[in-house]
Amino acid sequence: MSASQSSMSGAGEAGVRTVVWFRRDLRVEDNPALAAAARAAGEVVPAYVWAPEEDGPYFPGRVSRWWLSQSLKHLDASLRRLGATCLVTRRSADAVVALLDIVRSTGATHLFFNHLYDPLSLVRDHRVKELLTAEGITVRSFNSDLLYEPWEVLDDDGCPFTMFAPFWNRCLCMPDPAAPLLPPKKINSGDLSRCSSDELIFEDESERGSNALLARAWSPGWQNADKALTAFLNGPLIDYSVNRKKADSASTSLLSPYLHFGELSVRKVFHQVRMKQLMWSNEGNHAGEESCTWFLRSIGLREYSRYLTFNHPCSHEKPLLSHLRFFPWVVNEVYFKVWRQGRTGYPLVDAGMRELWATGWLHDRIRVVVSSFFVKVLQLPWRWGMKYFWDTLLDADLESDALGWQYISGSLPDGRELDRIDNPQFEGYKFDPHGEYVRRWLPELARLPTEWIHHPWDAPDSVLQAAGVELGSNYPRPIVELDEANSRLQDALSEMWELEAASRAAMENGMEEGLGDSSDVALIDFPQELQMEVDRQPIRWCLA
Repeated sequence: MSASQSSMSGAGEAGVRTVVWFRRDLRVEDNPALAAAARAAGEVVPAYVWAPEEDGPYFPGRVSRWWLSQSLKHLDASLRRLGATCLVTRRSADAVVALLDIVRSTGATHLFFNHLYDPLSLVRDHRVKELLTAEGITVRSFNSDLLYEPWEVLDDDGCPFTMFAPFWNRCLCMPDPAAPLLPPKKINSGDLSRCSSDELIFEDESERGSNALLARAWSPGWQNADKALTAFLNGPLIDYSVNRKKADSASTSLLSPYLHFGELSVRKVFHQVRMKQLMWSNEGNHAGEESCTWFLRSIGLREYSRYLTFNHPCSHEKPLLSHLRFFPWVVNEVYFKVWRQGRTGYPLVDAGMRELWATGWLHDRIRVVVSSFFVKVLQLPWRWGMKYFWDTLLDADLESDALGWQYISGSLPDGRELDRIDNPQFEGYKFDPHGEYVRRWLPELARLPTEWIHHPWDAPDSVLQAAGVELGSNYPRPIVELDEANSRLQDALSEMWELEAASRAAMENGMEEGLGDSSDVALIDFPQELQMEVDRQPIRWCLA
């Protein structure tokens, strides 16, 4: 008799018992794994394993950990209302070992979970299926994170798409995804006395004050996600096509943290937006119809980020265009620190970085501005910026962040041109025309007239004096002049192409094996300040 069968006999009932392994699907609505377990008419053991060491340098940042802690509390309360005993929680350095112990201690016969698409999760999920199947456990996995599985969306030759536009067009031509599932009516966990839960650690004493401020602005949890979706559909969505680029107003959906943690079903979002689009189309409201098209495109970009990661597992580490491996990035930790602190001397960039640090949030247009400045003006390694976003964003999402930073650095076939610098002054005119965003986050510039708010270095001395601005003292001068940055960028690109040509010539002469996918390039180390602290001992927080 196997260990799992023995435990099941000890539990006193030889029926079906399914462990549902929650990860980034922290909801009871439209959760295929939970729904399938509930339909099996047996006992359901909901479980969550916290094993951040498995993520290597991508240990979740403070604000992301705060959101996760609140979301798990919300999920636990929802599961209890449905009849579950509790959400079983485990702290482990190895999620598979922890799951195996949960299965054995509960006498489970099945393990159900929903797919993830990053390389670490794919390897871990394969290992889970191998080990538990060998134990006689039935293992099933489901799609809850995407409209379509990555292997379902292929070009006419049966190959994965390499650019977003044809990928998304193909998705829109496919049959609509299935309608979202309702929550189970009831869950019975049975006797869990032999299955202990661990206390989960998410914050230390120094983080508590900052985390308390987050609760004033955000309400994690799947039911709050549903409220946020309803508020967006009935409010900003109709003008989204016009307002989506405005950084000085609440013009975006603010749904990305809910989507990242799986508190909100992407299928539900898709279907409800399509219903709005159909309604506005029938009413002849072309602006509303166009707004839905633009918003669905943002959902498509999220889909594409998972698609890209699935088909190119190293996209968070290596450029997807091989010639970018020769780009001479500037390894300058002083520049990196000034950028993080919002002290570059370019107001729109600095306002964005200070908002990010204070709130864990950035408007998507401002994300493009600060990342473009990072890559093209400062020419810092894009992985450094991606890692900092991971550490500081509420909606930190490795797949989406990798797509964004690869796009900005020109590493994608349809990415931005690396040789074109976006002038933060002109970006300010587009995204913050009245200067209200800059004034909100840079109080030292609050009294500057709008005419000068995005380029204070050009303001007359009398204007600066009247506004209380002293350049180089209470607000910095530009860290790099744009003309100088552009010249340096052109030199770097010339060097990159020369090195690429030399490599190609060597390959043709039989001296190298080939360009490949840049997998042979040594990664630039993260600055010490971004290294994961694996021995941190934060304050305890537990499900109760």
